[in-house]
Amino acid sequence: MTMTLERLSEKMKDIDFAMLATIAPGGATGSRPMSNNREVDYDGDAWFFTDESAQMVADIAANPVVNLAYQGKSALLGHRPFFAAIEGHGELIRDKQAFAEHWTKGLERWWPDGIETPGIVLIKVNGKRAHYWDGEDEGELLLSS
Repeated sequence: MTMTLERLSEKMKDIDFAMLATIAPGGATGSRPMSNNREVDYDGDAWFFTDESAQMVADIAANPVVNLAYQGKSALLGHRPFFAAIEGHGELIRDKQAFAEHWTKGLERWWPDGIETPGIVLIKVNGKRAHYWDGEDEGELLLSS
């Protein structure tokens, strides 16, 4: 079956964490887990909150090329394995209106002052291309140019 953005979004709905990779100083790759709180309808953009002091913020400011890696339910549990890697560009957003649009209640665990938290940053990852592995099927899907 041909992968579409709608099918990709459906597959990603149950995945809580992605590994966000950035280009660190000196050209090294830095990766860290980021939660989408399982409240995502993937449309080519992914959104993550973080703190201004996080290394990934400096990495994205210096070089916006990023990668997101997702792993679906485990084949060991009898599920068809699903993996996706999204190539994209990161954007740092410091706008409280954008914060409010993407805020979910579970984020209060890390930022009890909500969108008023000093130093909070929203990372938007605009996906350009998705590489996917869905059981025996694999391929690429262009998300944007």
